[in-house]
Amino acid sequence: QVQLVESGGGLVQAGGSLRLSCAASGRTLRTNVMGWFRQAPGAEREFVVATTWSGDSTYYGDSVEGRFTISSDNAKNTVYLQMNSLKPEDTAVYYCAAAPRLGYVVNEYYYWGQGTQVTVSS
Repeated sequence: QVQLVESGGGLVQAGGSLRLSCAASGRTLRTNVMGWFRQAPGAEREFVVATTWSGDSTYYGDSVEGRFTISSDNAKNTVYLQMNSLKPEDTAVYYCAAAPRLGYVVNEYYYWGQGTQVTVSS
C-alpha cells in the first residue's frame, strides 16, 4: 500500500519561501518517480516538477523553473520542494504524486497525497 503524505504548506508573503515535504511509504516500481502538482481554485491541476529518486533526471514546469527546487532523501523516503521567490499566482493546493516513469501528465501518476495549501499574499 503506497501512501504519500505532504506537509509544510502555509501562508507566506510574496517574495518569501516555503519548503514542502512528501513522505512516501510502500515504495514500488510504480513509485520510481516523484512529482509535485498544484491546483488553484477553478483551475486544472498543473505540473510543477518531477524527479527520480536517484535525482539523475528532473523536469521542471516552465512557471517554476529557477525558483523551485526538488530534492529527495532516500533514507527517509521523503521528497522536498523548496519554493523561493514566491508569487501570489503560486497560490494553490500542492499535491505530491508518484509514477513509474518521468512525465508531466496527471494521469501518468498512480498515487497521490491529500494535498497541502500554499497561500502567497501580495
